[in-house]
Amino acid sequence: MSNHVIPAPAPCVIPTSGGGTFPVRRVYCIGRNFAAHAVEMGHDPDREPPFFFQKNPENLDASGEFPYPPHSTDVHHEVELLIALKTGGRQIPVSTALDHVWGYGVALDMTRRDLQGAAKKAGRPWEIGKAFERSAPVGALRPVAEVGHPDHGRIALTVNGALRQEGDLNQMIWKVPDMIAYLSDYFDLAPGDVIMGGTPSGVGAVQAGDEMVARIDGLGDLTVRVI
Repeated sequence: MSNHVIPAPAPCVIPTSGGGTFPVRRVYCIGRNFAAHAVEMGHDPDREPPFFFQKNPENLDASGEFPYPPHSTDVHHEVELLIALKTGGRQIPVSTALDHVWGYGVALDMTRRDLQGAAKKAGRPWEIGKAFERSAPVGALRPVAEVGHPDHGRIALTVNGALRQEGDLNQMIWKVPDMIAYLSDYFDLAPGDVIMGGTPSGVGAVQAGDEMVARIDGLGDLTVRVI
């Protein structure tokens, strides 16, 4: 019998290609991890220590629909590689970091850019622009046994059939092992943690009625309609 004083919330999960679900504990997102995107956001693309922000597990959404959020008139798409961890730890070496990965997927980091910009100017956290409801559309995760560890391959996004974003996973400034090792120096990583690996250049606004198709070679397509 539970000792909870209110009903326990349902666990947050991502579907997998095998039909099961992956339970999510935390969501870490790296910022400006593609040089061209760093430039388009007004920053120096030279390699510097990475920085991360967080979304909430409840922000992940596999419905195929993205409700346009309130209090914003400038909502942007960002296609990203999602890395799902099966184990964790502290001070994980780069050389063994990939041993902790369960699988990979395609995700979108939807951003209320106007609210994020206002928060930046005021020196405030980004959650209001990044961690709103259903702000992380996701596709089914694919296990390492099926797809290996993708370290190169096309990553792209179209809106209504027009190409908006395009790059290659090998253009990531901080690779997957680097991100895992760095995060483990500051946080206790654990099974169920996921990392969103940054976006290539070409981010832009969407509006209700748009259809976004995000693609990463070997991981399939993620189709999301803005409603």
